[in-house]
Amino acid sequence: MDQQDTPHLSAQTPLVLVESEGAVAILTLDRPQTRNALSRAMMEQMIGQLDAIAKDTTVKAVVLCAGGPVFSSGHDLKEMTACRDAADAGCAAFDAIFATCATMMQKIVTLPQPVIAAVEGMATAAGCQLVASCDLAIAGEAAGFCTPGVHIGLFCSTPMVALSRNVAPKHAMEMLLLGERVPAVEAARMGLVNRVVPVGQAKAEALRLALHIASKSSVAVSTGKKAFYEQLTMPLPQAYAHASRIMVDNMLDPDAQEGIGALMARRDPVWRGR
Repeated sequence: MDQQDTPHLSAQTPLVLVESEGAVAILTLDRPQTRNALSRAMMEQMIGQLDAIAKDTTVKAVVLCAGGPVFSSGHDLKEMTACRDAADAGCAAFDAIFATCATMMQKIVTLPQPVIAAVEGMATAAGCQLVASCDLAIAGEAAGFCTPGVHIGLFCSTPMVALSRNVAPKHAMEMLLLGERVPAVEAARMGLVNRVVPVGQAKAEALRLALHIASKSSVAVSTGKKAFYEQLTMPLPQAYAHASRIMVDNMLDPDAQEGIGALMARRDPVWRGR
């Protein structure tokens, strides 16, 4: 969680940079001077970018990375501490900040396109939550993950939501209760990240995977992503019933007909897209 000085942020200050590589959108957290602390302004900009991407049918996948040596140090504690001067000791401001954060995390999960985190350096507290909210995560060998709120009397309750949906309960509780740094290799073993690559190669590997995904039917990918998260919390019979209905709808989609026909004809499919 960031403890660096926070410069004045206006609505015009670009905090999330946007690039494209083919059908892949690349979002870059760009507050290296504050270790990419998730200020409310940065989170609002991220929400705006995600909303735009959700409507853009030319974007098939997203890579989320960060400028500077730290992926994200979590919530901006300087910003939050300043809120304590309010008559309610910051209660309304804290509520708004955490609500904005929850919206941003859920936007990633509900985005039609898969989101791949490319992590170099530390991803701490809400920064770790951000990684856990992505569909896939690639980490450089020197990356680390931590939910250290317990050290400052602030249990990482909101990071816990995403973390506990990525790793086994005892692994999640160990991170939350001890607040210790988890190295990239251990994070991969726990299931928090998919792959570990040499330092400086996380973005390139994430982009490689994103371009591979972008070559597939966007209908199948977006349908599958939505179904995956929907069925996770369902009882087994309900999950199978739900998935079966989705499979039927997917089978009736022109892309499925094209893909099956292409396989049988031993040719490359030509996707219509969404």
